[in-house]
Amino acid sequence: MSELWSAPFRGNNPIFAAITIPGSKSATNRALILAALASSPSKLRRPLHSRDSALMIAGLRAIGCQIIEEANGDLEITPTKFFGPASVDVGNAGTVMRFLPPVAALASGLIHFDGDPRSHERPVGPVISALEELGVSIEHGGRYSLPLTINGNGSINGGEVEIDASSSSQFISALLMIGPATKNGITIKQVGDSLPSLPHIEMTLDMLKTFGANVTIEIADNGKREWKVAPGKLIGQDLIIEPDLSNAAPFMAAAMITGGEVRISDWPKQTSQPGDQLRKILTQMGAEIEFVGTSLKVVGTGKILGIDIDLHGVGELTPSIAAIAALASSPSSLRGIGHLRLHETDRLSALATEINALGGDVDEEESALHISPAPLHSGVFHTYEDHRLATAGAMLGLVVSGIQVEDIETTRKTLPDFPGAWQEMLDSRTLFSSESKI
Repeated sequence: MSELWSAPFRGNNPIFAAITIPGSKSATNRALILAALASSPSKLRRPLHSRDSALMIAGLRAIGCQIIEEANGDLEITPTKFFGPASVDVGNAGTVMRFLPPVAALASGLIHFDGDPRSHERPVGPVISALEELGVSIEHGGRYSLPLTINGNGSINGGEVEIDASSSSQFISALLMIGPATKNGITIKQVGDSLPSLPHIEMTLDMLKTFGANVTIEIADNGKREWKVAPGKLIGQDLIIEPDLSNAAPFMAAAMITGGEVRISDWPKQTSQPGDQLRKILTQMGAEIEFVGTSLKVVGTGKILGIDIDLHGVGELTPSIAAIAALASSPSSLRGIGHLRLHETDRLSALATEINALGGDVDEEESALHISPAPLHSGVFHTYEDHRLATAGAMLGLVVSGIQVEDIETTRKTLPDFPGAWQEMLDSRTLFSSESKI
């Protein structure tokens, strides 16, 4: 068993703190890809520095992109021709294992991809199939999964592909982003029964437009989408990366769970990030939330209400919402989340197992969790190398004494120092005299 972290217990003592959340992983890794494909240099200000972004940076460097980290953490990206031979470690980062192979297909030479054992189980087949349809040579032993080797010839003609993104919207984002770099552009037709995390595709489209891409969308009568990205030069940008709103969930929940107040700095008034939906969701669950200047104020009212909600488009929020629901006074149903079985771990099974092991009452269906009120007790909260399971355990530990979280360091996937930031939030004594920084 990995080292155990004793989750700080707060009991009925309210938390009052101001928090600065680091940059969005989704925005950082998309911006890195597009900056690498651009025709001129880019600067990314306040990007996320975590395991996932470090893997993306290392992968781009491995195939020839020049990326310099400045003393303040900003990134200077100078595009160049991509080339092999090279080896890329994807870790267990979905964005890296799905976004980088299409970029590597634009390179000349052999580029090998491998990662953590779990990466071999996570779906990348639709990306591989689409690249093969576009004429890219890929060796994967017929598995259509990692590990794999791409043998690019320096260019992709482009064309039309059909993609079933039922298990991950990242399949579509991966192909959209290389569209401008292809000779003829790319047309992607949606097939399959569902399209999870649509806001993440919208984030990709917004960022493509920011870099100068020509993107059009058509929606058929049956709701199926078709995206077209024209060939053309992307223009390097000077970008400020938004804070990662999904990573704000545990800190917002801390105010709800303890009945205190937490302010999240620099919350954007308009954003395509799925995490922005936390404002509406947590309000329905009993919090009072409003903007105060450039910050978002979250106040716990002393009540936590259950919720019946379809989280299909914002599945990454599920672990945090499930933890809050386990402390609610009425039942909750979290629906439309079957695709989470293919994330860092099978998140539905993991959440049901771990909450129930603490005395909870969670019924698991193929694509839903049903959570009923039940008194929780101390115990070990296993994380399955999943950062969002780790933060869920920390949230429960605020009001359930004696919870130990396994492998809290897995939070480095998207948060540089979650344990330090969590403790700093708890230690805050003077409301808003200073801001905790993660």
